[in-house]
Amino acid sequence: MPEISNINHVALTVTDVARSVSWYEEVLGLTRVMEGPHPDGAGSFVLLATHDFSVMVGLHAHDANDSERFSEVVTGLDHVSFGVKNHEELEAWQARLSELGIEHSPVNDQVGYSVVVFRDPDNVQLEFVSMG
Repeated sequence: MPEISNINHVALTVTDVARSVSWYEEVLGLTRVMEGPHPDGAGSFVLLATHDFSVMVGLHAHDANDSERFSEVVTGLDHVSFGVKNHEELEAWQARLSELGIEHSPVNDQVGYSVVVFRDPDNVQLEFVSMG
């Protein structure tokens, strides 16, 4: 069986690319690295990444999008989880979200992991997770 080496990127459909790009840049510190129209001409995308490209998020606009907010209860994506190095980093992310006025859960310590949950402008559930 061939191996999968990593998840290359996560692509999200958004209602307003400019708003979402600005949000992901400010909140997560991602940088725009690529953008353009969809091959079929019915939308566009922006790819954002960390400085080392270890995390990449594509934000897509589709002409046929009816501008509904995201819901994890329909078939498809449930949430996106970003790993952090340790519990201290998780607490630092929680503080950053608070500083930016972004609603989020408290640090939730579970057996084997800790998590902070928040949502992007389109209601996509995002998480920061520390394992261990």
